[in-house]
This record gives sequence, C-alpha cells and structure tokens, in this order.
Amino acid sequence: MRAFVSQILPRRGRGTSQRLVEGYSPQAVTPGTYPSTTAARRSPSPSGGGLGWVVAVVATVLALGGWGMSAHMAGHMLAVAVAAPLLVLSRRGGLKQIGSLGDGTPSPAFGWSPSPAGGGFGLPFAYMVVELVTVWGWHLPAARELADGNVVAALVEQAMFLGVGIGLWRASLAAPAAGIAALLLTSMHMTLLGALIGLAPRPLYPMMAMHAPEALGPLADQQLGGVVMLAIGGAAYMAGGLWLLAGMLKERAPA
Repeated sequence: MRAFVSQILPRRGRGTSQRLVEGYSPQAVTPGTYPSTTAARRSPSPSGGGLGWVVAVVATVLALGGWGMSAHMAGHMLAVAVAAPLLVLSRRGGLKQIGSLGDGTPSPAFGWSPSPAGGGFGLPFAYMVVELVTVWGWHLPAARELADGNVVAALVEQAMFLGVGIGLWRASLAAPAAGIAALLLTSMHMTLLGALIGLAPRPLYPMMAMHAPEALGPLADQQLGGVVMLAIGGAAYMAGGLWLLAGMLKERAPA
C-alpha cells in the first residue's frame, strides 16, 4: 500500500502521504479506539453553542427582570433544561451519533474516552443530587428573598442553575446507562417542586408577589410558575432520558 501511494503521488508529497498511511495502518489502530471518526465527532457545533448562549442570556434577563414568578421560573428552566443541553451538545458534535456503544461504554461521539472499570457510572447521579439541592435550595423562601433583594445573589443563583445543568447533561451523555436514570429522576423532582409551587394555597414569595403581572395577580402568577417548571423542566429532562434510552436500545438491537 505504501509503495503504491509513493508511486502515484509527487515526491514532495510523499511525507504527507506516508504519514496518512501510517496513521491509518492496522498496526496504529488499537482495539477500542476510533482514529477515523473521533476527531470529527469531537468538533464543536458553533450554531448550537451560539444558540445555547442566546438562550442563557434570555434566561438571565427573564430571571432578573422583576416580571413575576412565572417569568422568573421560565428563566430558571430555560437555563437548566434548554441552554445547558444545547451548550453540551455543541461541544460534542451536535446531535450526530449520540449514544453508547453496544457494550454500554460511552460512544466517542461524546468526546469522552470510556473510563476503565466504569469509573464514570456514578457521576450522573452525583450531579443529579447537586442539581436537586441547588434547585430546591434556591426556592426556599429565605433563599428566594435573598436573591430577589440582591442582584449579585440573583446572578450567582442563575449561574449555579446553568452550571449544574451543564454538569448533569454532560455526565449523562458520557455515561448513558446511568444518565437515563439521572435525567428521569431529575424530571421527577422538577415535577414535584413545580406541583408544590403551583398548588400552594397562598403566595410563597413576597417579593415575587409584589411584581406579579396585574392581569394575573400574585397567586395565579405563582401557579403559572409551577406550570412552567412542569412544562419546561420536567418535560425536558424526561425527553432527554427517553432519548438516551432510545439510542441505547437502537445500539443493542440485532442487525
């Protein structure tokens, strides 16, 4: 093969052709590596990343705009459930060939190397717990009052939402088997918190009640905020978990 290439290409191009042939020779490829596709799959998707940052900025404006509980909740959910996965997928080559290998190890499409002995299996659950604590903690009345009265605290809150969202989505894509469970559990706790907020018999957050839209009123605005958490947060994480499950089943289906 090398002799054939050296004959048909100019002499000054032999160095390049020889390196190409050597790079893809059987001796250079070891089991479990993907030299021909890994680099391409790791290439970032500029459009997805740009859209993710646009959504993150819009989410921040909604969360800090003082337009009531429903707009505030929309800002939070856009950060953790829309901007975060878009940013993660933009760094993993977009939606192409996202899934796991037939033996359950992470696919090179994620840009992650399979960890020995399944070392990354518990990471999605760790991020799930961190996100649970972050989301529920910032919706305690005392924490909500702090963020509503301090711009710096509000920015820290929004940054934490985006950060834990990115961590959970990234870990889930890197270890799909555990990621499915972690995303579905996140959907459950998002749904529960949204229901508790939406079904509360009185306004829970005085500062939010002061800025509720006149057309809704404080209680209706809070109820709408709970619905937003259900519709965006709960639904997005459930869809992500089911999407990963579908990818794994497709990988393991007989040819």
